[in-house]
Amino acid sequence: MRLPVDADRLRADIEANAAFGRVETDDPEAHGRTNRTGTEANRKARDHLVERLRDAGLDVTVDAVGNVAGRWVPNGADPDAAPVAAGSHLDSVPDGGIFDGPLGVYAAVEAVRAMRDAGIEPDRPVLVSSFTEEEGSTFGDGLLGSSVATGETDAETALALENDAGETLANALSRIGYRGEGLLDPAGWDCFFELHVEQDTVLESAGVDVGVVTTITGITHCVVEIMGEANHAGATAMDDRTDALAAASEFVLDVESAANDIVETDSETAVGTVGSLSVSPNATNVVPGRVACGVDVRDVTRGSMEEIASAAHESLARLERNRGVETTLNRPFHVDPTGMSDRLRTVAHDAAADAGRSAIDLHSGAAHDAMRVAGATDAALLFAPSRDGVSHNPREWTDWADCAAATEVLAGALAEMAGAAGATGTEAGTT
Repeated sequence: MRLPVDADRLRADIEANAAFGRVETDDPEAHGRTNRTGTEANRKARDHLVERLRDAGLDVTVDAVGNVAGRWVPNGADPDAAPVAAGSHLDSVPDGGIFDGPLGVYAAVEAVRAMRDAGIEPDRPVLVSSFTEEEGSTFGDGLLGSSVATGETDAETALALENDAGETLANALSRIGYRGEGLLDPAGWDCFFELHVEQDTVLESAGVDVGVVTTITGITHCVVEIMGEANHAGATAMDDRTDALAAASEFVLDVESAANDIVETDSETAVGTVGSLSVSPNATNVVPGRVACGVDVRDVTRGSMEEIASAAHESLARLERNRGVETTLNRPFHVDPTGMSDRLRTVAHDAAADAGRSAIDLHSGAAHDAMRVAGATDAALLFAPSRDGVSHNPREWTDWADCAAATEVLAGALAEMAGAAGATGTEAGTT
């Protein structure tokens, strides 16, 4: 069925959320926010969501790690049936955009409101979720709330994580009033949908309304340390140096080269990035004695990720032989590539067709909560177009009409999976 949504209501929700942690800028095209878990902005965003969930007729719960859920049990639905669920997250990176995360949360809220407005009577409950600390900007490496909910991470371990100020997640959530009880249980859900902005230009370039994700990329993070010898920049001859930064510069290029080789020969979706460097003692007149590097490797197949990681190991071994440095490499974070549910992808394509919206298959180069939930129940990830592919930036933008179009597809897919009966008031399918 076609299930129209209220585009103005959806926009008002996203704009209201954008005010919490708003980043002021002179650029009229920029709409930024910083909403980190445990901050006052995060509390206000959560409070607003709870209010909107209750206004939409949902019962709200908060679990032990701050995951927020709203549950709608329609008249005539089996309250014990496995619910269909949808949602995303409210937290952001520092100086992030206003759509990344909140679009998926409020699109799910709007989907419920659209069903209620149309007199739709699902056979099973519908659940809206907002997961804690998806970005990993404050506690952990990301996907934290969904990882705890699906059993990938122990709740006590998560609650003991500390932010830069040394405050634990447990204390931060308690301070803002969002340390609840129990845990969300996606294993008890019939299915889960997440709508997100694409963060790339595939949909924009193709002029397509909605992307239906086939696979979410895997991610490996490597922490590399290269130890040389700090010494006087003026008094140390060039052939007498063990320069850790010079060695690190070769390592950076080796990772780039390995990723390019994989793209040319095996997988065009593979990427490898050295995204952070910490140089010690970091003084202009001192030969660098130590460099710590952060490496990010991603692809939709694990084999290509392992090849890039292996090339990083080989690069470090060569640097030890040729430059006399000492090196270490650890992999503290790894997520395998995750395929999305075939049955939900089919439902999403059907919902797009019913709504008169265009849809194509594509992969996701970024991690999302849906990849954790997919380990517990069927999951799907939908994309709305991103202007110029910009994200994690105040210039992130998805046109309001595109937000509404993608939400309409989400609403239709949720209604189908919830076993929605026909409208009793407004005819479903009319505008």
